Amino acid sequence: MDEAFAIQERWPELFAPLSTVDQQAVASAFATRWQEGWTLSREDVENLTDYVRGAIDKDEYDRRATAAAERVRVMDLWLASQE
Repeated sequence: MDEAFAIQERWPELFAPLSTVDQQAVASAFATRWQEGWTLSREDVENLTDYVRGAIDKDEYDRRATAAAERVRVMDLWLASQE
């Protein structure tokens, strides 16, 4: 797990267009998963901030999230095959 959550400091450009309330909502959305050991990616944060600020709709957000999950699944399968 990363030592510090601090996603707003890691990717300030993604949070800059958001209101303080929206910034807190995005950070909260990831906090529990991070505490459970999930490693956040810039792509994950960018997708949610894009959705929250209205740059993409729910269908596009879902498409991006599904594509990202599939990339992780394929990589996990490949890594398992290398053992």
